[in-house]
Amino acid sequence: MRIAAVGDVHLGAESRGQYRAAMVELPERADILLLAGDLTRHGTLEEAEVVAAEFSGIGVPVVAVLGNHDHHSDVEQDIVNLLTDHGITVLEGTAARFDIDGHSLGVAGTKGFGGGFAGKCASVFGERLMREFAAHTVELAGSLSSALAESGADVTIALTHYSPVSDTLHGEPREIYPFLGSYLLGEAIDATGADLALHGHAHAGAERGTTPGGIRVRNVAQPVIRSAYAVYELHPDGA
Repeated sequence: MRIAAVGDVHLGAESRGQYRAAMVELPERADILLLAGDLTRHGTLEEAEVVAAEFSGIGVPVVAVLGNHDHHSDVEQDIVNLLTDHGITVLEGTAARFDIDGHSLGVAGTKGFGGGFAGKCASVFGERLMREFAAHTVELAGSLSSALAESGADVTIALTHYSPVSDTLHGEPREIYPFLGSYLLGEAIDATGADLALHGHAHAGAERGTTPGGIRVRNVAQPVIRSAYAVYELHPDGA
């Protein structure tokens, strides 16, 4: 299976045509396209319409999660509805399954959230706002675990915006690690299993990492992969 992925494309109202040309040849190179959040700049419907125009009807299934930018204008559900109406599958604590060359591919996704990594992380304690911050990650990590458990596919991918590991944050200032991801996402992936984990958000991070349990993690933020998308090959036999 050939998995194309990119995140953090940050399309604005004036970005129409920016990605469409690159999508023409994508079906020859990949079987599916995964979008790892921050599809828009400011989370407006006008920007989401550009996203839909760029990535819909490209000849392969398209699956997305939203990112923090996509929530900025508080119309995230309207964005989900718009993208869905254009044939783009949007995941939030849910999974989708696809048949590819006689095998099944499951994609489980969530935006995820921050909080930091083991030993240096936020906890659900203290002021109400801090409890809410940490609890949001707990909730979304739990939903990712449930979605992965329900996949039941030959090959399973975890798709998030925020990072599940600190490996792929190397290059970012350590002071902002708690705002780039959470170890709870990595724990969810390890607990239920996946063949690959993809995320965005860390523009100055590194591409490659692994969870503590040894699952491959790839940061597909566009400023990191420096191309319209990256392609990863996965095989049902684990090769």
